[in-house]
Amino acid sequence: MSHSPARRTMLKLGLAGSVGWSGAGQALASASTAPAAEPFTSRRPPPDQRHFVSRAVDAAIAEVQRRIGDPELAWLFANCLPNTLDTTVTLGTVDGKPDAFVITGDIDAMWLRDSSAQVWPYLPFAREDADLRRLIRGVIHRHVRCLLIDPYANAFLKDPSARTQLKWALGDLTDMRPGVSERKWELDSLCWPLRLAHGYWRATGDVAPFDAQWAEAMRAVLRTMREQQRKAGPGPYRFQRRAEAATETLVLDGYGAPTRPVGLIHSMFRPSDDACVYPFLVPANLFAVVSLRQLAVMADAVLHDAALATEAKALADETATALNRHARLRTPAGEVWAYEVDGFGNQLFMDDANAPSLLSLPYLGVCAVDEPLYRRTRARAWSVDNPYFFRGRVAEGTGGPHEGLRMVWPMSITMKALTAPATAAGAAEVRHCLRWLKASHAGTGFMHEAFDQDDAAHFTRPWFAWANGLFGELILDLARHRPALLQAN
Repeated sequence: MSHSPARRTMLKLGLAGSVGWSGAGQALASASTAPAAEPFTSRRPPPDQRHFVSRAVDAAIAEVQRRIGDPELAWLFANCLPNTLDTTVTLGTVDGKPDAFVITGDIDAMWLRDSSAQVWPYLPFAREDADLRRLIRGVIHRHVRCLLIDPYANAFLKDPSARTQLKWALGDLTDMRPGVSERKWELDSLCWPLRLAHGYWRATGDVAPFDAQWAEAMRAVLRTMREQQRKAGPGPYRFQRRAEAATETLVLDGYGAPTRPVGLIHSMFRPSDDACVYPFLVPANLFAVVSLRQLAVMADAVLHDAALATEAKALADETATALNRHARLRTPAGEVWAYEVDGFGNQLFMDDANAPSLLSLPYLGVCAVDEPLYRRTRARAWSVDNPYFFRGRVAEGTGGPHEGLRMVWPMSITMKALTAPATAAGAAEVRHCLRWLKASHAGTGFMHEAFDQDDAAHFTRPWFAWANGLFGELILDLARHRPALLQAN
């Protein structure tokens, strides 16, 4: 999530016992705090202050809690899974359709990526919960309106006629439109709404959100991805920002580092909102292949639009071919995926905690957890060969330039557990991850953006709903597929 250096400092918080309801994410507290006097009491807002209530989700929380042998883990799960519903959702109606505006937490804006990921864990409950279906339809409709405002933007305002109030975005040199909160072109920003739409359709069979306006937005998605192959020049997008951090702006008059047009799709910023070194971000392109193929299926089965389906499939196939030709890195252990490439033969290996990441590829449907290319890539990413892998007294995990060295992101630990193989070694990985996640919350009962590898009380973002929801999703996944791992840890 993007924020200025000053904002980053403000977001380094300690315990805020009421984190989760109105205004709590904005309050500052001591950075060295102890757990609450009454451990394991709920940190959810009082029922009358919750933004949205899903009976199906609440019933699942109660049922899964009874199956968790560790009281602290059960408490974390009950706090984290409903955090998006409890604190970030505003539900309404626009043009007779459901509308849902979903903020990230302590930043009052809706990221296409975050909002998609935040409601994803609730899809298994949507078929049986009409209110939850209305909420997710509202998110899909809001995504459509955002994409039609500007498919190059990553974050949007609740009021489509308003101008951004983000201090760090006020002077950006780009085509800043009303309704846009920030305009960093990130390929994954177009993939996440596709993933949510496809996941909702598969989970519920409901085709109501996929109307003519949705089809128009999907054509805008395809047009934008094609433009960002940059086969006929740099295209319409450029971005510059006056900032101390180099990761906040783009070189070469705002068009980014040079590339050779090889069929890959440019992404000028990573899902962390940090600028790419090389503009072909490999995890995002792999994610795009999956998302485009999902769009092709929906265009055929739901929209009955053969032309759209053909175009989506063709772009997916072209991107997949280019990835196999240009995005593999040779190492002594065998080939792995690079993190970024430029088409000239230059390759960068690292991994960033935000998804899409190399670690998250099976989670996003790119490959199986036991695919050899992924297993080698995963092992390298979770090692000292990744400059943003950190190991300390509290935990180990990946981070990224966004919060700096030594700062482990709980999201990376959760993703490691979600991609652990179904083996004895994989079970041991999950147990380690659960211990690290418990050690990282610093008494707050919630996941954070990042924490110091040696001091969990030094953390950023006490109200980060995506990280909370992802942790809740992990526990749900374990309850369904590896319940023995929850019985004691």
